[in-house]
Amino acid sequence: MKIAIPLAKGKLSLHFGHCEEFALVDVDETTKEIISTEKQQPPGYQPGVLPQWLHEQGAEVIIASGIGMRAQQLFTQNGITVVIGAPAGDPQELAKAYVEGTLEAGENICDH
Repeated sequence: MKIAIPLAKGKLSLHFGHCEEFALVDVDETTKEIISTEKQQPPGYQPGVLPQWLHEQGAEVIIASGIGMRAQQLFTQNGITVVIGAPAGDPQELAKAYVEGTLEAGENICDH
């Protein structure tokens, strides 16, 4: 499973649209172990571009803190599960918590 996590200063970006880069974390769903982590610069920000780009990178899940409703819909249309309200943290720890079922997601801090 490949999990995408938007980053700012190496941690989960509080607002998806303002991230500096993405961590793409490959996790073995059976063993729940991280296989690899790769950081990539996203293409220029324009509505609808990032969901398609992350789909092309093989992402199946995006873990976000705040993300707009339209972006959520576009991720869903691209077959990517959206997890909202995650705390700022290390991308590998967040991905591992997700596959272990212990990731505590909360409120979407984005209001659009």
